[in-house]
Amino acid sequence: MLKRIFLFYYEGFKEMTVGKTLWIIILIKLSIMFLVLKLFFFPNFLKSNFETDNERIDYVIQELTVPEKLTR
Repeated sequence: MLKRIFLFYYEGFKEMTVGKTLWIIILIKLSIMFLVLKLFFFPNFLKSNFETDNERIDYVIQELTVPEKLTR
């Protein structure tokens, strides 16, 4: 049964013509989103602002548990 399922998908992808091009476009877009954007636009805030793991843990706990004061 598993062999039949595998062969079904394997032969389906092998026979694709337009689908292969679309999959290539999807993979290029995903690589741009996850590699390029993450590197340049989402720096590691905790790693750059705190030196030890305990400092990072304290900061995260404080931000999650202590409510911010609302200013009017």
